[in-house]
Amino acid sequence: MNYKKEFIEFMVRSGVLTFGEFTTKSGRKSPYFINTGNYKTGRQLGMLGEFYAHCIGDHIEQGNLKKDITALFGPAYKGIPISVAASIALAQKHGIDINYCTNRKEVKDHGEGGSLMGYQLQPGDSVLIVEDVITAGTAMRECLPILNHYGVSVEGLIVSVDRMERGAGNATAIQELREEYGIATYPIITVLDILEHLHGKEIDGKIQIDDGTKEKIEAYLDTYCAK
Repeated sequence: MNYKKEFIEFMVRSGVLTFGEFTTKSGRKSPYFINTGNYKTGRQLGMLGEFYAHCIGDHIEQGNLKKDITALFGPAYKGIPISVAASIALAQKHGIDINYCTNRKEVKDHGEGGSLMGYQLQPGDSVLIVEDVITAGTAMRECLPILNHYGVSVEGLIVSVDRMERGAGNATAIQELREEYGIATYPIITVLDILEHLHGKEIDGKIQIDDGTKEKIEAYLDTYCAK
């Protein structure tokens, strides 16, 4: 089994990938949901970091990302543990020692002050953003002004899942981010990977995507996604 399929099953077993009826941040009613806030244990976070590191390492080897990235930036709040876990895994598994940093929701007004935790970004730094999912690109548009303020170069975005959903227009949110900001996005998996791997598949005694759920996901894709 390749690491993409392993990652899908890891999300299911961690209670991160679930099926039902949910409202996403963009206000859409979705038949599936990815909540990385459900990773709870040290083992889960360690494995999560390894999946992100594997994806980052692959794209460095392919020449899509440069090796000498200054920092992984994890937008608060869900991006914080991802940036920490991925930076640890990169150092331990790939021999790549990268800083991590994240934004504070409230600017610190005592001690050394500031709006960042971890590495303090400097003009000219190269930053790779690590996030959980891309739906309509709302969260990314909130964090990009923060990075622009520090004058850094954004090398790309790594996400767990590309939901392949349209943003403000007919293009996917990922396509819009590339067109508007010149940022390339590299997902570990896509929603189509999930549908293909889990339809009719039993994990721990339960079929994850039966025919009815498959129809709901396909209807959602037809309504909101650009395939």
